[in-house]
Amino acid sequence: MPFANLKVPAGLLSNEQKEVLVHRVTDLYAETFGDAVRDNTMVLIDEVADGGWGIRGEVLTLAKLQQDG
Repeated sequence: MPFANLKVPAGLLSNEQKEVLVHRVTDLYAETFGDAVRDNTMVLIDEVADGGWGIRGEVLTLAKLQQDG
């Protein structure tokens, strides 16, 4: 079973954006492995708590991401 685990900052994506991600990732797996995997492809979107991750030694918050975006 193909499985994708996407980690995103909590509150960054709307429900509609999450739905688009699920559809697109599922489509990508189907394009890569064949349409037969579509029915068994699982996409999990984990929302990471605000300030619960970082990059380049800097803790990221939703406010910082929205400010830079």
